[in-house]
Amino acid sequence: MHDIVIRGGTIYDGSGSAPFVGDIGIDGQAIAAIGAPGTLSGQQVINADGLAVAPGFINMLSWAVESLIEDGRSQGNLRQGVTLEVLGEGFSMGPLSDAMKAAGTRGILGNNDIQYEVDWTTLGEYLESLVRRGVSTNVASFVGTSTLRIHALGYEDRPPTPAELEDMQELAAQAMREGAVGLSSALIYPPAAYASTDELIALAKVVSQYGGLYISHLRSEGDHFLEALEELITISREANIRAEIYHLKAAGRKNWGKMAQVIERVEQARRDGMEITADMYLYPAGGTGLNAIIPPWAHDGGDAALLARLRDPETRARVKQGILEDLSWENMYLEADGPDKILLAGFTTEALKPLTGKTLAEVAALRGTDPIETAFDLLIEDGGRIFTMYFTMSEDNIRRQVQLPWVSFCSDAESMSPEGVFLKSNPHPRAYGNFARLLGHYVRDEGLVPLPEAIRRLTSFPASVLRLQKRGSLQVGNFADIAIFDAATVRDHATFAAPHQFAEGMVHVLVNGTPVIRDGEHTDAKPGQVVRGPGWMKD
Repeated sequence: MHDIVIRGGTIYDGSGSAPFVGDIGIDGQAIAAIGAPGTLSGQQVINADGLAVAPGFINMLSWAVESLIEDGRSQGNLRQGVTLEVLGEGFSMGPLSDAMKAAGTRGILGNNDIQYEVDWTTLGEYLESLVRRGVSTNVASFVGTSTLRIHALGYEDRPPTPAELEDMQELAAQAMREGAVGLSSALIYPPAAYASTDELIALAKVVSQYGGLYISHLRSEGDHFLEALEELITISREANIRAEIYHLKAAGRKNWGKMAQVIERVEQARRDGMEITADMYLYPAGGTGLNAIIPPWAHDGGDAALLARLRDPETRARVKQGILEDLSWENMYLEADGPDKILLAGFTTEALKPLTGKTLAEVAALRGTDPIETAFDLLIEDGGRIFTMYFTMSEDNIRRQVQLPWVSFCSDAESMSPEGVFLKSNPHPRAYGNFARLLGHYVRDEGLVPLPEAIRRLTSFPASVLRLQKRGSLQVGNFADIAIFDAATVRDHATFAAPHQFAEGMVHVLVNGTPVIRDGEHTDAKPGQVVRGPGWMKD
C-alpha cells in the first residue's frame, strides 16, 4: 500500500523511449514502484487514464527570483508542468555585499512593485530563504558573474585588480560549495559587458573544479553572433568546463541567416568532444530593459550615473549617436528595426503605468518627441530599466531550433498569477505559456518533435546537463516530481497584448511526492526544496 498511486497513465519516463501504460507508486518524496496498470495500491489514487505522465519539467532559465518571494505558488509555471526553477542568469541573488543589500530590490529586475526584506547574504542562504518562506516548485541557481563583479568592484568599467579577481574566485567557489549549479554570465549587460574573456576563464576554472556548468547570454546574438559563440567555446576549452548558450537566438533580420552557421559550429564542437548545449524560449520577441538600447560605456558607474548622463545635453547627444551609428555592441534598437517593434511593458512609476502595452513609437507620437529622446525621457522619469519587449527573431529559426537534440527549454521570465501586484505590469507571454506552447503548438500541432523526445529535452536532458541527482526521470528511487497532462488539449493562451492567462491541459503536478496541482487547480501545498549542484558540500 503506497502513499499515492498514479494509475493507468501513459508513462513517458524522460529517456525519449516509447511510452507505456502503467502505475507509479509513491512513498514519501520518492518513486517507490512502477508496475503494470492496476497492479499497485495506494492510500490516495490519482486516475491518469488517457493522460501523459512525465517527469516534472526543468526551466533552465527562470527569473522567478522575486515573484517566488511574493507568491511561492509559482502558478504560471506549475500549470505548465515545471517543477524546478533554475535561477541566476548573470545576476544571482547572492553573494551580496553590505552595499548591495543597501541598494534594495531594484538591482535584479528593476521593479519596485514587489517589496521584500533581504534576509540573506550568500546564494545558498537566498535559496534556503525561499524554501523557508514556502515555494511549490524546487529551486536551483547559478552564481552570476555580474553579481561577483558588483561585489568586488561595483559597476566600474575596468578590469579587476589581481586581489579583486581573487575575491571573485573565492566567492564563486563558496557559491559552488553551497550548491550553485554553475557560473552564469549575461555579457550584453553592464557590468558583465566590461569583463574580458580572460576574466571569465579565470572564474570558470574555479567552477570547473566543482563540476559546474558555464552558461552564458552571449556577448552578441546579432551582428557579432559568431564571434560571441567562439568566445563561449574558448572559455569552455580553456577552463575545461561544460558550456551552455542561454536562450539561443539570432537577433535582427539581417542576422537571421547566421543561425545555420551557429548550429553547425556547435555541432562541430560537439563532434570534437566538447559538451556544448543550449536552451531556448518559443516566441519571436525577447524581453529586457529599455535601458538595453544604451551603449555599455554610458552605464559605467551604475543606474545613477547613466541617468545623470541622460540629463546632460552633450552626453545625451553622444549616447543617441551611439545608438544610431555604433555597431560594436549589442545594439537592440537597431536589431528591432525601430521603435514600432519595441513594446513597453513594465514601469515602476505609477504615473507611467498607463503607457503599459504601447510601443515606443506610439508613446513618441503621443508626446510629439523623437523615439530615442522619448526613451531617454522615460528612463529618467521612471528612474529604472522599464521592462521592454523587442521583436527581433525569426519564426523559421525558432522552428529549426526546436528540432535540435542538444537544446532544452526555458521561460526567461517570472512565475506568477493573474492577480494582485503582478497585474501592475505586463510580463512576456513566455511567463505563462512557454512550455505549454512547446507541447501544444510545436509538438502536437506542428509535429516538429515527437512527444517522447520533447519530454526528454524538458526533463532528463537538462538534469544531466546540470548534473542533478535523482531528478529528471521516472525511476524507482528518484524524487517524485511528476507532470500529468492531456497531450490532446495542452496549449498556451498568453499573448503579448493579454499575457496574464494560464495555460491549459496540465491536470496534476507533484513536487517531491506532494500534489501541488490537482484536477487543474493549485492545492496551496509548498513542498519545494533547494536542488543543489555537484559541488555542494553539506555541513
